[in-house]
Order: sequence, then structure tokens, then C-alpha cells
Amino acid sequence: MDPYKILGVSRQADGGAIKRAYRRLAKDCHPDRHPGDAAMAERFREIAAAYAILGDDEARRQFDAGEALRERPNATSQSAAGAYRRTAHWGKDERPDDRPFAEFFGKGRRGASRSRGLDQTYDLTIDFLTALDGGSALLALRDGRSVSVAIPKAVEAGSQLRLKGQGAPVEKGENGDALVTLHVTPHERFRRDGKDLHLDVPITVRDAVLGGRIMVDMPGRHLAVTVPKGANTGTRLRLKGKGAAPAEGVPGDAYLTLLVMLPKGDAEFEAFVRKWSSKRAEDMPRSGR
Repeated sequence: MDPYKILGVSRQADGGAIKRAYRRLAKDCHPDRHPGDAAMAERFREIAAAYAILGDDEARRQFDAGEALRERPNATSQSAAGAYRRTAHWGKDERPDDRPFAEFFGKGRRGASRSRGLDQTYDLTIDFLTALDGGSALLALRDGRSVSVAIPKAVEAGSQLRLKGQGAPVEKGENGDALVTLHVTPHERFRRDGKDLHLDVPITVRDAVLGGRIMVDMPGRHLAVTVPKGANTGTRLRLKGKGAAPAEGVPGDAYLTLLVMLPKGDAEFEAFVRKWSSKRAEDMPRSGR
């Protein structure tokens, strides 16, 4: 066994490079990521044994010098020598000393903490109004189960929710978590910018010229809104505190952009505009006056 080849490092590699290589390989080849894969389990054992040698200065010196690894009172050296000797006759159910993995996987021989499963990532698409008002949505897990995910009010697209214990299981220890990234389908009328809501509101010529009160449909409610006299298409009204409202914190605002809608096929209106415009310059809106 050549521990340098197993870890993919040169014989001149320093301790930091060896440790980084070991961590990367151990994470990629850990049996929790490859359940039932005997070849990967064997690869994992080789990585453990290789790091047990190269991660200990004295064991590495002995290996480089071609000496037999000797047991020493130092626990790390014992781990290295023992792991090295066992590589020639590992049985199907044998495992190398797991002390080299204590710092990475949270378990060792003495005072060991329980292992923890890997976190698993998911994507969940919810509709616009659920993201705005909160609610719940079903998420299909990799093990075939479905769980209900609580959606907080005013959540934004790209937010990540953590479902405790719904990740990868382990035989002994704590399951990993499910990390759920939320995606929001667009709405046909409303747009969001953080906690602010944006809405285009059609108004009549009469509303635009004379002003007055109109009713606007907002998510879950109807609001009476005052249109100022002389409003034009593009006039924007701000409704303070009428945007997305999180369970905690200040709600956003709602912004209404007015769109003046001309009557269609109204001969009387056309005649009025023709008579009215004949007394004024046709290019008045473009003259800068």
C-alpha cells in the first residue's frame, strides 16, 4: 500500500496538504453517501489507513524510511501502525481504527459523539399568494415520503427552509436535515420587490381628469384608493404598509401604477376630443411645456 498514491499527494506534501486531501476524499467516499457499495467502503478504509500513516509524523518517517511501523504509547501512532498492518488482511466486516476521522465525522473511540447524517437539498415551488400570505406545501422526499412544509408569511424566492431530521438517516445517531430552497411562480397581476407589492391599475378618462375614489383588488382584500385630478398613465400611488407583511417586522408598501383607458368606439367622445384639440397645439405633450 502506498499512502501517498491513495491520498493523491506527493512525497513532498506538507501536513496541511495531506490533511486537506484526506478530508476531501473521506467526505466523497464515506459509506453514508454510498450505502451498500462494497467497493466504496473498501476505498474508504484505504483512505483511513493512508491518513493514519501520513497524518502522524513518526509513522510517516518510518514509512518513508522503509521501517516497520512500531507501536508507541502515543494513541495516534498506535492508530497509524494498527491501520497499516491490517490492510493486508481486512475482512468484510473489519474497519480500520476510526480515530483519524474523529475530527471530521464527530466520532472517535473514546468520548465519542454520535454520528450525524448528511443534509439533503431540495427545491420546492410555491404559488405567489402562498409566498405572500404564508401557508403550507407538500414536499416529496427521496425516501418516498411526503412532508408538509410550513411556509412563513412574506417569504421571498430563493429563501431556504431547514426541516430538522428530514435529511439522510444514519444507523446510529442523528438524521441529517432537509434544506429546501423555495421558488415562486409569478402572478398575472402582482409583482414583488422584496416586501413591496407592485400593481398596474386601469382607470377611466373620467377618473383621470376629475379624480375620485376607486376600488382596487389586493391580495385578500379590497381597498378604496383616491385618484388625484389630472392623473396620467404612469402616475404612481403609494399605499404605505399595504405590501407583504412578515409575521415579525415592518410590512412593505404597495405601489399602484395608473393606466388611463380610453373608451372604444365612442363617437361622441371622439367628436369632443376633435373639437377640444383644434383649439390647442397638437404637439403640446412633446413641447416640454
